[in-house]
Amino acid sequence: MTTEDYKKLLPTIPTDPGVYRYRDKDNVVIYVGKAKNIKKRIASYFGEKKHMLHKTKTMVKNAASLEFTIVDSETDALLLENTLIKKLQPKYNVMLKDGKSYSYIVIKNERFPRVFITRRVFRDGSTYFGPYSSKTRLKVILDLIKQLFPLRTCNYNLSQENIDAGKFKVCLEYHIKNCLGGCVGKEDESSYNAKIAQIKNMLRGNFGSVKSHFKEQMQLHAENLEFEKAQDLKIKLTAFEDYQGKSTVVSAVIRDVDVFSIGTDETSAYVNYIKVVNGAIINTFTMEMVMNLNEDEEDLLSFSIPELRERFNSSAPEIICSMEVRLADEELILTVPQRGDKKKLLELSEKNVWYYLMQKKKEAINKIKKVTSAERILTTLKNDLQMDELPMHIECFDNSNIQGTNPVASCVVFKNAKPSKKDYRKFNIKTVVGPDDFASMTEVVHRRYRRLLDEGEPLPQLLLVDGGKGQLSAAMKSIKVLGIENKMVVIGIAKRLEEIFFPDDPIPIYIDKKSESLKLMQQLRNEAHRFAITFHRDQRSKNFIDSELTNIPGIGEKTAQKLLSAFKSTKKIKEAPFAAIAAEIGNSAALKVVAHFEKSEQDDK
Repeated sequence: MTTEDYKKLLPTIPTDPGVYRYRDKDNVVIYVGKAKNIKKRIASYFGEKKHMLHKTKTMVKNAASLEFTIVDSETDALLLENTLIKKLQPKYNVMLKDGKSYSYIVIKNERFPRVFITRRVFRDGSTYFGPYSSKTRLKVILDLIKQLFPLRTCNYNLSQENIDAGKFKVCLEYHIKNCLGGCVGKEDESSYNAKIAQIKNMLRGNFGSVKSHFKEQMQLHAENLEFEKAQDLKIKLTAFEDYQGKSTVVSAVIRDVDVFSIGTDETSAYVNYIKVVNGAIINTFTMEMVMNLNEDEEDLLSFSIPELRERFNSSAPEIICSMEVRLADEELILTVPQRGDKKKLLELSEKNVWYYLMQKKKEAINKIKKVTSAERILTTLKNDLQMDELPMHIECFDNSNIQGTNPVASCVVFKNAKPSKKDYRKFNIKTVVGPDDFASMTEVVHRRYRRLLDEGEPLPQLLLVDGGKGQLSAAMKSIKVLGIENKMVVIGIAKRLEEIFFPDDPIPIYIDKKSESLKLMQQLRNEAHRFAITFHRDQRSKNFIDSELTNIPGIGEKTAQKLLSAFKSTKKIKEAPFAAIAAEIGNSAALKVVAHFEKSEQDDK
């Protein structure tokens, strides 16, 4: 996502607290973040990039779109962010991806239920309370529960058959009064379940009787001059009162509900869905529908509500909506709230659908004419490399030599994302002795752009050097000598990991392997390599002919080429009979060739 994309989107970004999601070009969520002010937070990604982490730059560069969900507070944003990260597992999120950020109190679905803290929720019929934002404070609550109501902590199967068979023995927890021994029949199931029912009331906030019990116990300890025990109970009661409510996005009153609101424009309808389970928002989604006819909003909602509930596997018994709608399932409770928490939740959904509608309208206004494939690719390359202008003219250099022999270089030119072969250039290395690729790169870059400057020809917008930091540095020596470092973008591409290097920056960037811009750069590099190899092969062939055959008096280049075409190598020419050679180049020339090789053999002896 570029700065230009951000500026187009800016008027539609809200200043409310909420959660935002970046998606890549494949519509996959790559980052989920929270903010007290979404607009300010998004602006931070497109401000000064000097101090921005490389990971953040890469994430923004790979982002293709942005979406957001508004909530009531920063705390709500934190919890919703946590839920979405655990569900979506975005590529660039780190802090909350382990799925262990928040804890629950679970009452297991079993005989003599255990009560303990967990980070994982299973659909096994157990009852979960949470999420709780602080595990430390949650332990205080759980300690209080265990002190008030002695419970078992073992994981034995306490079926009546096992208890009657005497399979268990009391443990240390029984002896220290933390358990009443249900495993050996010292506590019956009904009295244990009565404690469980009271614990559920406490966790739901119905703990008036518990406070009375505490006060009675504190008074009793005080009368017995047990002030430390009384103070300990007072501390635990205070802690329980502070954290008796759940930290949820909605409230402790609202349980399982589905919330729907709708917004429409001339051609489309947008239905926002908020799924609330156990008092917490676990998903939000806005569905877009094309209106082929002038459907009423009630009809559109009647269609979309069962569609979205099926898609998100919802079994909530209550639906909150902004209007009366017809529902196929007559058992569903339809609520059109006028005040209270449910009204606030509906307003939250309406605000989200309104912002989604405004964003779609802005996108329609900013929609530009269709671009050609070349323009699209070059625009992608411009954005990936954060260039100021479109790279309509790109050049790429490559060197070729074998053990230092016949060192050559090539320069290929792409214009409008396509090869411009009439502008290709070949270079014989003139000033470098031996196999020194860096020095060769310095030479050919200087020769190429010195000539363009002298002839008044335009420079390319982008120079691509085949190689890593070393080759790039060698090219930059000549670029700086010529004083054109600010007139073009120069990069190096290392083949092994497709790393992109910039001058004076030791850290490379990585472009998506499927990106069209990377494929264009790979095409440039491969073309430069092919052109250099072809030129190098031609030079070797020419030098071979010159050294082996054209040195024979009376034998020219054309005659030598005829012999090589017929016999394929000098060795086979030496071994060929006179008649075969004469058949190709005539008796006179054949006599000279045969005489030359016979003399060479005699000299070797």
